[in-house]
Amino acid sequence: MSARHMTSALLALALAGCGDSDVQEVRQWMKTTDAQAHVAVTPIAEPKTFIPFAYSAGAEVDPFSANKLLAELAKQANAGGGVRPDTTRRKEFLESFPLDAVKMVGTMEKAKVIYALLQVDRSVYQVRPGQHVGQNFGLITSVSDDAVTVKEIVQDATGDWVERISKLELQESKENTQ
Repeated sequence: MSARHMTSALLALALAGCGDSDVQEVRQWMKTTDAQAHVAVTPIAEPKTFIPFAYSAGAEVDPFSANKLLAELAKQANAGGGVRPDTTRRKEFLESFPLDAVKMVGTMEKAKVIYALLQVDRSVYQVRPGQHVGQNFGLITSVSDDAVTVKEIVQDATGDWVERISKLELQESKENTQ
């Protein structure tokens, strides 16, 4: 037998093995399984009915109106009371500097009155209780050997004037004394 005949015989034998008997069994199994399977899909709920909102505040006063703000400020100004800075008095020289630019460098006593020595830039100034310092209407309330107490009047987040107590503490010298 030649190689050609051998190849043809093998091909014929392979094709004979691909019969229709197994495919028929699979198709029958698929039909019975499909008939027995119950698909349980819950139906989708109906969409809710949209009810449009009727905006009825169009005729009301705009909360962001400048006129409303001015009216509220005028009402607060007429209410009186509370803390307010004295804007009519003449400003003192040390009120032109922010409080964080002022340093206490010492104290001295003259005629039984204790003065604090405050330094701004390279200049030193004498101050006593009752004088003003800082840009927030700061009033010096007390002077001690190690600190100056300042009562400032500042505006809070709502625009109301409130008092704030600050201290300028004595700055130690950085020079080495040997």
